[in-house]
Amino acid sequence: MVSIQNLSMHFTGDDLFTNITFLIREKDRIGLVGKNGAGKTTLIRLICGFEQPHKGDIIIPDEVSIGYLPQEKDISSTKTVREEALTAFEELRQIEKQVEQLQIELTERDDYESDSYNKLIEKLSFLNERLVLLGGSSIEGETERILVGLGFDHTDMERPMCEFSNGWQMRVELAKILLQKPSLLLLDEPTNHLDIEAIQWFESFLQSYYGAVLMVSHDRAFLDNVTNRTIEISKGKIYDYKGSYSDYLALREARIDTQMAAYSNQQREQKQIEDFIERFRYKASKARQVQSRVKMLERMEEIVVDDLEKASIHFKFPPAPHSGKITLKTINVSKHYGEKEILRNINILIPRGEKIAFVGRNGEGKSTLTKIISGVLNHEGELELGHQVKIGYYAQNQHEMLDMEKTVFETLDEVATGEMRTKVKSLLGSFLFSGEAIDKKVKVLSGGEKARLSLARMLLFPTNLLLLDEPTNHLDMQSKDILKNALLQFDGTLIIVSHDRDFLQGLTNKVYEFRKPSIKEYIGDIYNFLETKQLTHLKELESTQKQQKSIESNQVSQNKSLWEKKKQVEKELRKIDRQIQDIEQQIAQLEAQIATCDTIMSNPEQHLNVDLNAQWYADYGNKKEQLQQLMKQWEIKHDERETVENGTN
Repeated sequence: MVSIQNLSMHFTGDDLFTNITFLIREKDRIGLVGKNGAGKTTLIRLICGFEQPHKGDIIIPDEVSIGYLPQEKDISSTKTVREEALTAFEELRQIEKQVEQLQIELTERDDYESDSYNKLIEKLSFLNERLVLLGGSSIEGETERILVGLGFDHTDMERPMCEFSNGWQMRVELAKILLQKPSLLLLDEPTNHLDIEAIQWFESFLQSYYGAVLMVSHDRAFLDNVTNRTIEISKGKIYDYKGSYSDYLALREARIDTQMAAYSNQQREQKQIEDFIERFRYKASKARQVQSRVKMLERMEEIVVDDLEKASIHFKFPPAPHSGKITLKTINVSKHYGEKEILRNINILIPRGEKIAFVGRNGEGKSTLTKIISGVLNHEGELELGHQVKIGYYAQNQHEMLDMEKTVFETLDEVATGEMRTKVKSLLGSFLFSGEAIDKKVKVLSGGEKARLSLARMLLFPTNLLLLDEPTNHLDMQSKDILKNALLQFDGTLIIVSHDRDFLQGLTNKVYEFRKPSIKEYIGDIYNFLETKQLTHLKELESTQKQQKSIESNQVSQNKSLWEKKKQVEKELRKIDRQIQDIEQQIAQLEAQIATCDTIMSNPEQHLNVDLNAQWYADYGNKKEQLQQLMKQWEIKHDERETVENGTN
């Protein structure tokens, strides 16, 4: 569908990637991964045409449409939510005009056999198919369905865009892209502004989406649930894996192990060749063999091992100071903003050592209650902190609350007291601030660096009640893993607001779901909560049992055609399996021959009957090339088999 061929890009003299080639196929669900700065966003912008590559081609057929969602976007719409979402159908309006013009032109022509007439018919057919796909007759209903799926209430539809935060306005931008139904969705951190419910809906939408998807995300659970292919950008190259993010991690580790083994073998082979050259350099009878090995060394392509990213924050929270058995108690806590009621009569009792997750849709009161507990917001009702409870609070916009004019070092040094003053540089080093980086001003730091600095600042104050509001925003996956490990070892009480299911899994033992203006308690971690929520939805099954009977009668007629299709697929699979078996036999024979040659080269003095001339080395090289070709054929046949097999699913 979209072909990227020998693409190269560099900034300030350094190659971001070099000669990368891959194909985006219809129905692909691709996760684009790599460390910060590897070029993920740049690659997406190149495919969109916002930037031009320094070398290579991006081939996009005319019929392929692209929808792009950036991480952030300045939005200044004066329309209502519904009106703004409906602007997505500009393409539909244009197509309707084109269809009308084509129909008029066709009625005025009588050259029915000409190529130009047939091309008009083909174009009209394509445009009509596009109109059906865009759902011209049901755009109002489809618009509301997607907006509701992304978290908007029906009452929100007529509210002006300016009344919503940037995060909610970005949801409208996402809705517009989904309504346009492009052939290829390019999504850069699409879950940044979504809560758990919206993410789950979005996962379901993408799983059944008709087109291809290429996305960048730091949400591991989201990638695992949506993607079936992972492309990694590393050291200017790309590595293409079949499978989700978790599959990629295992395959990547295996790849690096293979690289290490190949590198060790190459080093050993080079040492043997160099020893041979040194040993027989001055013997005239061995001159030809020495020269042959010199050329062999020159032709040998150096194997490079991709190092696993080792630079990550590493820390643990200080021991929690001793406190009473009860950490927190609220009695009829309520909060209003004017006439808008956010919380009503909240009664909770949190014992020491409890680990709690606050979840729910954005705007339901999670951050409001954390601010009330931390003392940032006033409230109605009673809130009692336990004996000697000391709060550590990380706000959702904590990194924005830093003094932008201070340096990294000054940010910690100004609040450090006692012996901690001597450990400031060491603490900063644990959060990847060292050398000249500690003298940078906060205002020049990236979002991720500011988040790390805010977390480091928290460690200067021993606490026994941690309130964390979206602490993983701006953190990459490895840094999130380090933070999670530190929280697992924290021996105080934890309250955390997050929509990252993978991060929350196993971290908490209780969940409070916020449904404005009340909350509901669930025992267990985030996945226990989600399972319980699904079980409540299963009660709707009773109302669908009558429908099930009619479905079963339809299945009888479908079974016959499915059986016939299955028999045809099995026949094709048997044919492909025979071809794979033949290729594997050829591979085994070639590998045995190459292994014999390797043995001769490693100990030539024990095989004096073998003439290691130029022809011998040429034959050796041909064998290796043949092996590579067979391996490619083997991969192609396996891809073919997988395509045929998936056709039955």
